[in-house]
Amino acid sequence: MPLARHATWVLMSLALLIAGCDGNGGDSDNSPAPSGQEPPPTTPDPPPTQPVDPSVVGLDARPSNTTCIAPERASGSGSIATERVFPNLRFVDASGTTRNPLLMIQAPRDGSRWFVVERFGTVKVFDNNPAVSTSSMFLDIGARVESTCAECGLLGMAFHPDFPATPRAYLVYTSLDRNGGGGPDTHLSEFTSPDGGLTLNPASERVLITIYKNSVHHHGGNIIFGRDGYLYFAAGDGNSARRNDAQDLHTLLGKVIRIDVDGTTGSALYGIPSDNPFAASTATCHANGSGAQNCPEIWAWGFRNPWRWSFDRQTGDIWLGDVGEATIEEVDHVVREGNYGWRCFEGAQDTGRGCGTPVGPLLPPVAQYTHALGQAVTGGYVYRGSAIPSLFGHYLFGDFVSGRIWHIPVDTPPTLNVEEGYDSGLLVSSFGEDLDGELYVVSMRGDLHRITGTGTVTGGVATQLSATGCVDPNNATLPASGLIPYEPSAAFWSDGADKQRWIGLPDGQNITVKDDGDWDFPNGTVLVKNFRLDNRLVETRLFMRHPDGVWAGYSYEWNAEQTDATLVRGGKQVTIGANTWIYPSESQCTQCHTEAAGHSLGLETKQLATAIAYPQTERTANQLVTLNAINTLSPPIADPTAETAYPAPTGTAGTLTERARSYLHTNCSQCHRPGGPTTANMDLRYSTPLANTNACDVAPTAGNLEIENARIIAPGAATRSVAVARMSLRNDTDQMPPIGAHVDTAGVQLISEWIDSLTSCN
Repeated sequence: MPLARHATWVLMSLALLIAGCDGNGGDSDNSPAPSGQEPPPTTPDPPPTQPVDPSVVGLDARPSNTTCIAPERASGSGSIATERVFPNLRFVDASGTTRNPLLMIQAPRDGSRWFVVERFGTVKVFDNNPAVSTSSMFLDIGARVESTCAECGLLGMAFHPDFPATPRAYLVYTSLDRNGGGGPDTHLSEFTSPDGGLTLNPASERVLITIYKNSVHHHGGNIIFGRDGYLYFAAGDGNSARRNDAQDLHTLLGKVIRIDVDGTTGSALYGIPSDNPFAASTATCHANGSGAQNCPEIWAWGFRNPWRWSFDRQTGDIWLGDVGEATIEEVDHVVREGNYGWRCFEGAQDTGRGCGTPVGPLLPPVAQYTHALGQAVTGGYVYRGSAIPSLFGHYLFGDFVSGRIWHIPVDTPPTLNVEEGYDSGLLVSSFGEDLDGELYVVSMRGDLHRITGTGTVTGGVATQLSATGCVDPNNATLPASGLIPYEPSAAFWSDGADKQRWIGLPDGQNITVKDDGDWDFPNGTVLVKNFRLDNRLVETRLFMRHPDGVWAGYSYEWNAEQTDATLVRGGKQVTIGANTWIYPSESQCTQCHTEAAGHSLGLETKQLATAIAYPQTERTANQLVTLNAINTLSPPIADPTAETAYPAPTGTAGTLTERARSYLHTNCSQCHRPGGPTTANMDLRYSTPLANTNACDVAPTAGNLEIENARIIAPGAATRSVAVARMSLRNDTDQMPPIGAHVDTAGVQLISEWIDSLTSCN
């Protein structure tokens, strides 16, 4: 039977499951259904009417694969430069005097606009169009902002993660009030949009935190929402080295703080995350920046003036530039409960002042430079874009005074003394990052610039799918002849899309079957997957293990003619008919293709212990029997017919508990397992007894979603179970999976019925 004619059988075998936590990565998908409605469930094929003969092998021989091989990752000279962007736009007043732009950001999931924060109290918005020549007012609070002192003004801004559906934004500014004596108060305030995100209403201000200061210096001011949905704010020490406020845990001065803007605590208009270091303190420090106890808002401390910092979009790690005093500028990798040494250390150098008895070990900076190279570090971003492959995984930062820009690998051990760098000639007030991970520079002189690469780039994946070697050279809709089809028994929900999957295994290389049943693939492997909506290809995804052992995912967007697909750089979201489709970026692919889960999701012994149809031979055969027979598994599985597959969550095989645990294993355990990239210490693998998952009858640590007496899994009470609540949500803050677009109603129903049936955790 020709492959095209047999595709329907393959596609109809998909189960009805939610996307894994990387949205569109691995076998997890976040291809949404029409807005405002759930896609129709995909009904799995019924089992064969006759049992599959275990002696039948699906393929006569292992196909030779010399074309679909993962290439070397892209590399280049590593040099950088800057170029002017939006050349017809400057942030100046009518006389041509700069308005001191300090920040450029984009709203969540909206790459169509840029927002620029100006020191004098205004926020401008403009279209993301190279030819744009005008901006409009997004917010004007200049009348309430103290901007006469050089370090004062409107300093930071962040959108609520669910903006504009949740129409709130947050700003940090120095106010006209001076309750601390010598310096202006710092306000962290919330503003709301009355018009669907077109503007913010100045009259809607709610002040969340006020910090008193005795100086006009060292305000910090950068605010960003983390992947956990909490708002992080880095506050300067207020020029209070004499008072050692950066080491005083009763004040917010010199700290990175972390709050829940969707909650409340006493009179404070925000909640305290339960895993903050001092969350047990009974009084917040919102009124004046200090209190009688350790401030529960504190996440890390020991900073002088953490002017600019950011999250690594791939890992969630905090990278921060802390402005030094007389000698050294430093870059810190910030962790929970970290003490970064000011005032007793400037960079890695002992100041001789002492810190009293510091709380926690003093952590050294990752990098530093002396005032021979600059005088005020401006923290930047870890580069996760695709335009400069050699820069990937490097942290960029600069100096406001000298204009130099540096980049260092994120695995740089402490403490690197950086040298020279790239001289941009700019007043580097801030860096910006677009939704694709490309980086920009804000010059305080009033113009915007982009980081570019110089030198020759070699290696990397092909731009066109037809050139990858993974498809038929005469028909890109078909796989290359060297690929092996596969189907997991417990597949993932694809938001209405149908899928086909293949393995591209290098000749002479085998799959290692590990003791726990997981599979390890050799370097050069390519996992191929097609996605269809309404029987049209919308995406092909290649998940590759490159020759250096690094896994990476690449998305290709199909053209309207269905003749070829083009590589999508940095991810994108498009509308296809009545559907919205999200092409994941490389960093999104790796969010849940975790090292802890072995990267290649859905490929393990119990997922492939099922029969599928092999188009090449028109036979239906057990996948493990077939893979054994064609010599792809090492060591071979002793008795593949004795292996029991995970039951399909929407099928009829297995008990309710077995189907529910299969669902959690497939959709959640790639992150929620030992060594996984989450703060919730759960183990949702199928093999872990429920009582040992640290989820059953356990209070949530990442928020209770306002559920009374909440548990992650509350036996007998799905309505008290945060797991069900998160599965039922779709917002960037609380949903699970974190990059899904639509609720899997069948999955929610399955897990709810299972939880309601539980009488205990045993």
